[in-house]
Amino acid sequence: MFFRNGYSPFKDVIAFRITDDHVANYSKVTNCVILDYNNLERDQDNLWVQLYGRHNELSNSYIAGKTNGGPTVRVDLKGNQSIRNYHKIINNHFGPRPRKGGARGETIQLGSTFTSMSPSNTTIANNLFEECNGEVEIISSKTNFNIIKNNVFYKSEGSVVTRHGNYVTIDGNYFIGDGVNKQFGGIRIVNTGHWIINNYFYNIIGENFRSPLAVMNGIPKSPLNRYNQVTDIVVAYNTYVNCKSPWQFGVGTNIAQAAVLPKSEIRSARALRSVVANNVIYNKEGDKNPIIEHDKADGVKFKNNIINNQGVDFGDTNRIKASNFELVKLSESIYIPKLSGNEGIYKGFGFETITNDLFGNARENANSIGATINGELKDPAILDKTKYGASWYSNVVEATTPNVLAVTSAKGELEATIASANSGDIIALSPGTYNVSESIVINKAITIQSKDNEKAEIVFEGVENTPVFELNPYGILTIKNIVLTGNGKQQAFANLKKNMSNHFGLTVSGCDINNFDYVLKSYKQTFAEEITFTNTSIANCENGIELSEETNDRGDYNTEYLTVDNCEFTNVKQNVIDYYRGGYDESTIGGNLLVSNSTFTECGSNEKNGMLLNHRGIVNVNITNNVFKNNKVDFVSILWGAKNNVESNNTISNSGEIKTQENLVMKLMY
Repeated sequence: MFFRNGYSPFKDVIAFRITDDHVANYSKVTNCVILDYNNLERDQDNLWVQLYGRHNELSNSYIAGKTNGGPTVRVDLKGNQSIRNYHKIINNHFGPRPRKGGARGETIQLGSTFTSMSPSNTTIANNLFEECNGEVEIISSKTNFNIIKNNVFYKSEGSVVTRHGNYVTIDGNYFIGDGVNKQFGGIRIVNTGHWIINNYFYNIIGENFRSPLAVMNGIPKSPLNRYNQVTDIVVAYNTYVNCKSPWQFGVGTNIAQAAVLPKSEIRSARALRSVVANNVIYNKEGDKNPIIEHDKADGVKFKNNIINNQGVDFGDTNRIKASNFELVKLSESIYIPKLSGNEGIYKGFGFETITNDLFGNARENANSIGATINGELKDPAILDKTKYGASWYSNVVEATTPNVLAVTSAKGELEATIASANSGDIIALSPGTYNVSESIVINKAITIQSKDNEKAEIVFEGVENTPVFELNPYGILTIKNIVLTGNGKQQAFANLKKNMSNHFGLTVSGCDINNFDYVLKSYKQTFAEEITFTNTSIANCENGIELSEETNDRGDYNTEYLTVDNCEFTNVKQNVIDYYRGGYDESTIGGNLLVSNSTFTECGSNEKNGMLLNHRGIVNVNITNNVFKNNKVDFVSILWGAKNNVESNNTISNSGEIKTQENLVMKLMY
C-alpha cells in the first residue's frame, strides 16, 4: 500500500485493531510506503502506525515526511491484551522526518508515561533511520524489556532514549554523524537496568542531551512522568571514533535553577551501581574532556576502557587508559580499532551473556574490548538502502540542473513564470519595476533574483494584510538582490493562516525591503526549518520578523534556525525580531537565533514590552558584533543565562541595555 497526497481522517493511518476491544495478534504490515501523509495543521496530532495486541510486525516499509504532531510509530500497551506484546519493528527504512519545532516528534515511541511500568518486550531491529530530525528523541522507550538492536542511525538529529521504563537492551547499533552538526546524538539513559553494548559511534559531537552517551540525573522519588534515577546500567564493548566528549554524566542536572522550579522538578539523583567497561575511544584530534561530569559520576565503576587521544592529556587515567592503537577502514563511516589483544577484558556480572560483537561474530574465541572482535572483518554495507524498506520503492532522487527562466517587467509575466516553473528553478528578473497586484504563491523550492547588477524592484499593490509572497506548504523561497516596496499595510512574506500541512522556508539575501506592515508574518501551527536574512536593508516598517504565535507553551516554535547577518534595520517600530518558545521541558530543546554584524537604528518606538529583540524561551541565542543606535527601548535583549544565550562585541548607544537573567520562569508542560 502507498499512502500519499492526503491524510487520515482518524487518529491513526494504520492501527493494529478493529475496535478498542478487538485488537490484532500475529498480524503483519509489510512492504508499505507512507510518505508526507500529514494532517492539515501541525497541532492535529496523529500516528501513522499504531501497534496493539501481541506478536505483530511492521517490516520492510518506507515511512517518511511526518510534520504534524505525534510519533510516527507507536506501540500501545493500554490493557492486558497489549502488554508482553513481543512486537517486531524490523527491516524498515525510516526516511527523513523534518524538524518539528517542539515536542511530540518521535519516530518511534514504545508505550507512554502511564504504561511505563508494563513489560513490552518489543524488538526494534535492522532498521535504517535516515535524517530522523523530528525532536531530541528518535526512539523513546517508555516500557520494560525492549530490545533495540542492529539499527543504523544516519545523520539523525536526536537520540535513542530510555525515557521511562527499565531493562532495555541497546545492542549493536550504528550512530553516524558528520563531525559538524551537534544535533546528531547517540544514546540517552534514564531509569534502571539498561544494557548498552556493542554499539558504534562515528563523528557524533552532540552535547548534553545529544552526547554519544548521556547518563541523566534523576529526580528523587520521581513521579512517573518525570525522571527516575539511573541505576544498575551496563555500558560495555562500545567503540567511539572521533566523538567529542563521548561520555557525559549528570546530564540534565538543574540544581542551579531551584529558585524557579518546584522541588518535584529538581534533578539531583546521580547514577548508582553502574558499570562502564571494555570500551574503546579513538580521536583523530585529541580531546581534553572525553568524560564530562555535569554532576559527579561517583556511582559509576569504570573498568578496562582505553583511548587513543593522540597524546593529548585528558587527566583521567583511572577511568580511561591511554593507548596508541590505530584504525582499519572498512567503509567511509566504519573504522575499526586494530588492537594488540593485550588490553585486558573486564568480566563483570552477566558479561558472559554478551556472546556476539557488533557484526554478529562470536566473542568466545577472539574476544576483544570495543564493539568488534579482533580479526579480519568485512564492510557490513550498513548504508545500502536496498537492505531496508519496501522492495518496490526508493527514496534516492537524482540531482537535476535547475532551469534559469528570464522574465521582464511586462504585466503578469513574473507571476505566470513562477507558477509554471519546476521546483528548484531560478527566476531571473531583468532590470525594471514589477507591479504586482496579488500575492504570488510559493509552493515549491524557487529562487528569484535580479538578472544583472541593477536590482529589479517589485512594487506590491495588493490589498491590506496580504503578502507579496504567500508561502504555502513545500514553499522554499530564496530571493536575492531585489527591492521590495509596499504601501505600509501589507506583508512582504507570510505563510498561510491555515492548512500548512508541510514546512516552508525563506532565505533573503542582498535585498532592500521597505514600507510594509510586516516583513515576515508567521502564523500559528506553521514551521520553517530555516529562515535567513543576510546583507539586507529593512526600513520604515511597522513590524519586522515575527515568529511568536506559538503561545500554547507546549514547547512549539515557528522555526529551528533564524539567522540575521549583516543587515540594516531602520525605523522598524515593533517586533523587530520576535521569536518565541514556551514550555519547560527537555523535549523542547531548540530554537536557534543568530544576530550578527547588523545595525539597528531608531527601531522599537512602538514596542509595548520595551525590548528590541524578543526571543523568550529560545535556547540557543548568539547576539554578536552588532550596532544599536537610538532605539527607544529599555532593553536590546534579555538573555537566558542558564541556557546557551550569549552576546559579544556589541556597540550600544541610547538603546537600553543587554541584560542576562540567569533563570527564566517557564510554564511546566506536564
